[in-house]
Amino acid sequence: MKKILDLISEEMQKGFEQAGYAGELGRVTLSNRPDLCEYQCNGAMAGAKQYKKAPLLIAQDVAAVLQESEVFSEVSAVAPGFLNLKVRESFLTAYIKEMRSSEKFGLEEPKEPKKVVIDYGGPNIAKPLHVGHLRSAVIGESVKRILRYCGHEVIGDIHLGDWGQPLGLVITELRERQPDLVYFDETYTGEYPKEAPFTIAELEEMYPTASKKSKEDAEYKARAMEVTFKMQSGVRGYRAVWEQILKVSIADLKKNYDRLNVEFDLWKGESDVHELIPDMVEAMKRDGYAHESEGALVVDVKEESDVKEVPPCMILKSDGAALYNTTDLATILDRMNNIHPDEMIYFTDKRQELYFEQVFRCARKTKLVKPETELIWIGFGTMNGKDGKPFKTRDGGVMRLEMLLQETIDEMYRKITENREMSHEEAAQTAQTIALSALKYGDLSNQASKDYIFDMERFTSFEGDTGPYILYTIVRIKSILAKYAEQGGKIEAAALSDTESESEKALVMQLTAFNAAMENACAEIAPHKVCAYIYDLANAFNRFYHETKILAEENEERKAGLIALLVLTRDVLEACIDVLGFSAPERM
Repeated sequence: MKKILDLISEEMQKGFEQAGYAGELGRVTLSNRPDLCEYQCNGAMAGAKQYKKAPLLIAQDVAAVLQESEVFSEVSAVAPGFLNLKVRESFLTAYIKEMRSSEKFGLEEPKEPKKVVIDYGGPNIAKPLHVGHLRSAVIGESVKRILRYCGHEVIGDIHLGDWGQPLGLVITELRERQPDLVYFDETYTGEYPKEAPFTIAELEEMYPTASKKSKEDAEYKARAMEVTFKMQSGVRGYRAVWEQILKVSIADLKKNYDRLNVEFDLWKGESDVHELIPDMVEAMKRDGYAHESEGALVVDVKEESDVKEVPPCMILKSDGAALYNTTDLATILDRMNNIHPDEMIYFTDKRQELYFEQVFRCARKTKLVKPETELIWIGFGTMNGKDGKPFKTRDGGVMRLEMLLQETIDEMYRKITENREMSHEEAAQTAQTIALSALKYGDLSNQASKDYIFDMERFTSFEGDTGPYILYTIVRIKSILAKYAEQGGKIEAAALSDTESESEKALVMQLTAFNAAMENACAEIAPHKVCAYIYDLANAFNRFYHETKILAEENEERKAGLIALLVLTRDVLEACIDVLGFSAPERM
């Protein structure tokens, strides 16, 4: 179904045409003075020069022909030539009735759905997730859900760091500690153990230890480089222990991402494209794109229009080793060969802007992608502490993501149990649900490119622009609906009716803006627009709730109309929080 603003603009365009003016002047916008009107049109101002007529006279002509409009209850021309508009309650009611009966509340499917790959997550094997991984996971998951909701085919890929020197370091440290493991006996030809000879905790401790040793001990570093070469060359035992590291790490990653309600369609990593690199590099050399520079193999990606220096994209180092650039280019090639996407969207820290500029230009220049394939990079800001610096633990270390989530859950549990009687099991589950909303909404309500301050007290508050406030609004609606059902009311049979108060009409108008908000969030790849929409919707509902007798309404038909309005509000809010990646409990 059409967006409400489009329908209103169509009516205004008819008014301009009937008054003898160009229809395109009838573009309507939301009023910037809601105390005076609901919508406004400034077309008369734009038409004054064209028709050599005072804008107020044009506005008066248009207002006169729209006095009997079925869309507008009020059209008034005011100096110097604005048209102030109010819409009829019956028009709004008809619109939300169609929303309620339509799939996805009437959101129009795209005429040409796109196939999109979203590259987000990006954790490294054998390392714990830390707070720096939060934004990529949360933003990427929400964008994936928004695009899917709007009708596109979307594949989410975690893009694991599972193949480079860090893995060689971990295996080297394991060999130092357990040299007798069968994996390191290169004469062994039997089956390898099914159980890994280490835990995730041991893995996570080994990497920083090995990294420190390699910086202090040249021989240790040389051994790690040799191990990395053996692993990547397919030496049987080293490849087998790498697979064990992969298995243990991915199991732990899935557990942590599950707690964040983040799901990836593909768990591919750098290792998956390792075999593609030699042929890709050879093609770049053969076709004249790659050349040697100071021993390294590079592709020039600077353009005449550049106002700043864009260095060449390095494909191989002087020792012949591949880089992240190489792996990312091979990943693009792999996706084009096997998925054939129309668009690839990457989410990383905004400090990687130049890197992705180089990689994308290289992919285009070397024809890894079609000319029409879109490559989009979205850089996000950092999550900072109250001191304005990147978020740390109390002792100054990088906080593990599971610790941050647990601290937020603990804070929500404390607030819940302080205010109501609830079993430990229900309180724990509810605290987890609300904590997730606090973390995700706290992040997503900010424009992705901006840094933000993580404030536990504010994010977990039940008041203000927060996830718990949105959930509290939904739970309030659920509570009213449950009481109505207990009183014998038939919720699904309740029919929407015309509004009878200013706050009720304001709520309905917020509901009618759903399609535009979701389309904008999709088009601009901007989850914060969904957050802004549901915050306004929650505010409109709570004002309506405080000013309206719902269950105490004596007129049963009127009461049923109010209940139907609550059902639609609940459903729209729940659809929105679902694309943001969290859900609401039954009670709080």
